[in-house]
Amino acid sequence: MTIPEIIAARQSAGFSLEVLPPLKGRGISQLFKNIDALTEFNPLYINITTHRSEMVFKTTSEGLYRKMSERSRPGTVAVAAAIQQRYGLPAVPHIICSGYSKAETEYALIDLSFLGITNLLVLRGDKAKHESRFIPNADGHAHACDLQCQINDFNGGLFLDGTQMDITPSTPFSYGVAGYPEKHEEAPNLEMDIAWLKNKVDLGAEYIVTQMFFDNQRFFDFVERCRKAGIDVPIIPGIKPIINLNQITMLPKVFKVDLPTDLAKELMACKSDDDAKQVGVEWCLSQSRELIANGVPSIHYYTLNATASVKKVVKEIF
Repeated sequence: MTIPEIIAARQSAGFSLEVLPPLKGRGISQLFKNIDALTEFNPLYINITTHRSEMVFKTTSEGLYRKMSERSRPGTVAVAAAIQQRYGLPAVPHIICSGYSKAETEYALIDLSFLGITNLLVLRGDKAKHESRFIPNADGHAHACDLQCQINDFNGGLFLDGTQMDITPSTPFSYGVAGYPEKHEEAPNLEMDIAWLKNKVDLGAEYIVTQMFFDNQRFFDFVERCRKAGIDVPIIPGIKPIINLNQITMLPKVFKVDLPTDLAKELMACKSDDDAKQVGVEWCLSQSRELIANGVPSIHYYTLNATASVKKVVKEIF
């Protein structure tokens, strides 16, 4: 089933999770433990992030520094397969432009099709850490909509070079895209950001998952703007519980989101990370209840380093 079909089949809102592949050199056991802690509450599906390669400097045996490309969290396709097989839940790997060539994307689509993993989240991805702006790989895609077109062609039985497949995939890829209630950091304004989002939906995106937010009114306003623009696919709110004091400044800086004044004041009054974690759980619970009361199709929880907090939330809500 596709993600919209899974959501539509429910009588009430469900939830989904987002996880990280293990760091290079580490096993998958800890990831499984994190997912095990949440599966008793029946998540609908599990997203797996994808990370681009970054340029790093490593010391050689001669004591010199060598510049090389390294991916700290490889294995998204393999992790998606392992999750889908172990839990019997749809795995939704992220397919990104950033750091990938068109040919690498095609090989990933072939592997995923063989594995029976046909739900995707299609993203442009972040710029490289050493770059001041996003620069696509040589022979890579510059925009998520370009990546969508490649996936659409694959669904239609066409390889990257235009040749026809001997056998068209029996189950085409179904995919969602990202939305930004507080505007993508590179968009000049929210209206243009929504216009670009509408283009992604017109190209075949079947649902939208939002960037994290902490003010539900921002989400409600975003949905209203999307509907007025003619975007009629499910819009799934993405939220995350704050887990430490450092996130008061880190989250707004990294993810370009605002913390509501009431939340910021509560966090600034905390004496420890444990105090902040409790505030984060309570705020996330409040967000979840209000979102469900307002009829959201599902809630997507960013569980990255926050499994224990997310468990407390879903235990209360679901």
